[in-house]
Amino acid sequence: MENLIAKKLEALLRLQAIDSKLDEINKVRGDLPAEVQDLEDEIIGYETRITKFNDELKRYNEEISNNKNAIKEAERLMKKYEEQQANVKNNREYEAITKEIELQDLNIQLANRKMREAAAKLEKKEEQIDQTEKDLAELKINLQNKRKELDAIIAESTEEEEKLNKERDKRSKQIEERLYYSYNRIRSNARNGLAVVTVKRDACGGCFNVVPPQRQADIKDKRKIIVCEHCGRVLADVEEILVQATEKTRKGTAAAAKKKAEAEAKVAEEVAK
Repeated sequence: MENLIAKKLEALLRLQAIDSKLDEINKVRGDLPAEVQDLEDEIIGYETRITKFNDELKRYNEEISNNKNAIKEAERLMKKYEEQQANVKNNREYEAITKEIELQDLNIQLANRKMREAAAKLEKKEEQIDQTEKDLAELKINLQNKRKELDAIIAESTEEEEKLNKERDKRSKQIEERLYYSYNRIRSNARNGLAVVTVKRDACGGCFNVVPPQRQADIKDKRKIIVCEHCGRVLADVEEILVQATEKTRKGTAAAAKKKAEAEAKVAEEVAK
C-alpha cells in the first residue's frame, strides 16, 4: 500500500510540474489572448452597428423618396382642382374644390417637413457611420498588431507547448480517475495553479502555512494521501534540502573552527619556544 501511495504521489508531482510549465507559457502570453478576443468581439459589434446604420440610411432615403412622390401627386391634384375650379357652376362646388386645393397644399407642407426631418436624420446618421468606420479601422489596426505580437510569442513556445501537452496526456492517463478529478478541482480553485506541493522550510509549498512535525513525518511515510489543512492542496513530500544544507554548513563551520584552533595552538607553541 505504501509503495502504491508513493507512486500516486509521484505521478501527481510529475503532472503538477508539467502543468506549472504550461502555466508559465500562458503567463508569458499574458492578457494578449483575452485582448485579441475582446478586440474581435468589439469589431463584430462595430460592424453590426454599421449594418444597422446603413439600414436606417436606406429607410430615410425611402422616406424622402416617398415624400417627393407625395408632393408630385399633391401638385398634380392641385392643378387638376384649379382647372375644375375655373369651370364651376355654383359657390358650393367652388368651396368644395377650394377645400381640396387647401388640403393638397397642407399635404405638400407636411411632406416637405417630413423630408427635412428625414434629411437631417440622414445627415446625422452619415456622420455617425463615418465616425464608426474610422473607429473600426483603428480597432482593426490594433487587432492586427496584437495578433502579430501574440503569434510571435506563440511561435516561440508552440513546440514546447505541444511536447508538454503530449506528456500531460500520457501522465494523466496514469492517474486514477477519482484522483485526477480531485487534482483538477483543487488546481482550478488555486490562484497559482498548484494542486500538489511539497513541504518547504516546515511550511506548505502552496499557502505557506506551517506544517507540524508529526504531520511532516506522516507525509514522509507516504502511507496515505495528506492534504494541507489550510488550503486543501495535496502534500506530496517534504523537502530536506534545507536540512542537508544546514548540516553541511554546520560541519563546514566546525571544520574551520578546528583548523583555526590548530593554527592558534601552533603559533602559541612557537612563541613558547
